[in-house]
Amino acid sequence: MYIGINGTQLYYEKTGHGRPLIMVHGNSEDHTIFEEAVDVLKAHFTCYTVDSRGHGQSAPCREFHYADMAQDMIAFMTELDLRDVAFYGFSDGGIIGLLAAMESDRITHLVVSGANITTKGCKTWFRLFVKGLGRIKKDPLFELMEKEPNIPAEDLAAVTVPTLVIAGSRDIIREDETKLIAKSIPHAKLMILKGEGHGSYIVHSTKIADILIKELVQGNGERK
Repeated sequence: MYIGINGTQLYYEKTGHGRPLIMVHGNSEDHTIFEEAVDVLKAHFTCYTVDSRGHGQSAPCREFHYADMAQDMIAFMTELDLRDVAFYGFSDGGIIGLLAAMESDRITHLVVSGANITTKGCKTWFRLFVKGLGRIKKDPLFELMEKEPNIPAEDLAAVTVPTLVIAGSRDIIREDETKLIAKSIPHAKLMILKGEGHGSYIVHSTKIADILIKELVQGNGERK
C-alpha cells in the first residue's frame, strides 16, 4: 500500500491484528528483511513494515536526512491515526525511531537495534568502508551515513517511553556507543547479543521476533 506524506510516497505493508507495531529497516534495505519475523509477530501485532523514503518501493529521493525520515514516521502514524504504537527500528531505522520518539506521543514503546547517534559511533573500519565506497558510487545514502547522525546524547532524555536498546557483540556499532544510548534514555534497558553481528539476528530472521514478543508481550510492554 502507498501513503502520501511530507511531499513523498511511502510504501508499506500491513499484516496481522492487535497493537500496532511499526518496523523500519536499515540503510539501502526495504521492508522485506522483516518477512520471516512478521510471520511470527502477526499473531500478536498489527505489523506495519515501511519502506523509508527513497528505499524499496517508496518514491525515489535525491537527498537524505534522518530528521526528514523521522518526520515521515510521525506523519505516517498521524495519517493512519495509530496510537499506542510499539516502534522497532534497525540500524538507520533505529536512528529514525529515536528521533521520532523524542517528538511523538503516539509511540509508547521503543526498541532499537544497531543504532548510532554520531558518525563516530560506527567502528573505524566501517567508517572507512563507507567513505571509500561512497566516493566510488556517489550514492546519497552513503553520504547520509558519512555525515549523520549528530544527536547529542543529552537530547535522548526526551525519550520517556519504555525503551530497549540492542546490539550484537560483533556489531559495526561501537559497544560504548550502544551503552551511551541506553544510559542517556531514562530507564532504558540494554541488550548485547553474544556472537551476533549487525543484522544477523534481524535480516530474514525470527530471532528479532522472539525478542520483541518477550519485550512487548511478555514483559512490561504487554497490552490487553
